[in-house]
Amino acid sequence: MTAARTQQRESAARSLAAADLDRLRTAVSAALAGFLDRQRDTLAAMDASLTPVVDEVCAVAEGGKRLRPAFAYWGWRGARDEATGEDDAAVLTAVAALEFVHASALVHDDVMDGAQTRRGRPATHVGFARRHSGQELDGDRELFGTGSAILVGDLALVWSDELLRRSGISPAALSRARAVWDTMRTEVTAGQYLDLLRAAGGLPGPDGALKVARYKSAGYTVQRPLQLGAAIAGAGPAVADAYTAVGLPLGEAFQLRDDVLGVFGDPAVTGKSADDDLREGKQTLLIALAAEAAGPDGLRLLDDLLGNADAGPEEFDALRGLLESTGARARVEERITERTALARAAIAEAPIADDARAALDALALAATSRTA
Repeated sequence: MTAARTQQRESAARSLAAADLDRLRTAVSAALAGFLDRQRDTLAAMDASLTPVVDEVCAVAEGGKRLRPAFAYWGWRGARDEATGEDDAAVLTAVAALEFVHASALVHDDVMDGAQTRRGRPATHVGFARRHSGQELDGDRELFGTGSAILVGDLALVWSDELLRRSGISPAALSRARAVWDTMRTEVTAGQYLDLLRAAGGLPGPDGALKVARYKSAGYTVQRPLQLGAAIAGAGPAVADAYTAVGLPLGEAFQLRDDVLGVFGDPAVTGKSADDDLREGKQTLLIALAAEAAGPDGLRLLDDLLGNADAGPEEFDALRGLLESTGARARVEERITERTALARAAIAEAPIADDARAALDALALAATSRTA
């Protein structure tokens, strides 16, 4: 296939993914909104001061790209039995529960990283610290903000279970889904710890960075959502194995794209400063590869500036220059391309319905070529 034909095909695939995601976003957002409205009434009946807690979960959950529900939905569509399968609306509600798992991870991750913003608004712990000051409450504002964020994240995780259970999928499908669901939530929580450990000097080097990426983000972004959909459909081991072959490389490519955007992305598009990941000292594959290739001056630059809250834009620009000059960025881009190609080849060979194959291929491109 010529380069022009390939580019034309991928452009068409991106258009398909965009249209599909728009439809799914609408359905998922409606499911989340209805659930949160009921929870708002429940908490407000307990005490009016709990309303901001529901509002915060809503704010964190409503800004997502809905990729996880999309992978889960098409994982189901790829393996469903139309004669005896689940109701489409019930499945969309079930996979919407993934957004609460994601919201929980984001809120807790921002606490651990000391992040200041999330999707163009104050991170949850920052917002509640400001609420403490605005209401002139007693005690330490930072501790109040951190404690509130932990509880908001916990509540989102609790609600993920409730929404899945109340989604309307059959008891048999729910029972099958639980095994994948439990594994996924264990992995992402363990991955958060591995991230903390790496930040403290454990799990060094590129291999450590990739292990954190796999368990903290990649698994629950693609592999487990796909397998969740397969479990709801009652698919056999062949489909589950095919989804692993798709999900692991694609989830990794997704996370590596996120790492690149965290340092080189446009803040107007990503909703966060391109300096934040450097200021927070995130030990991504970009950093590990730069450290391997840097000379003494480059290593000193990394030691002095990475994770330095007092560093300014010019100093972080110097760090970005180091990531470019050592070839770290180029190597990460090469890995994104290679892992995406591997995932797309697995999609092409998967024993699934053709419409799901086309949608998953389009989603693979959307997930790894995104700008936010």
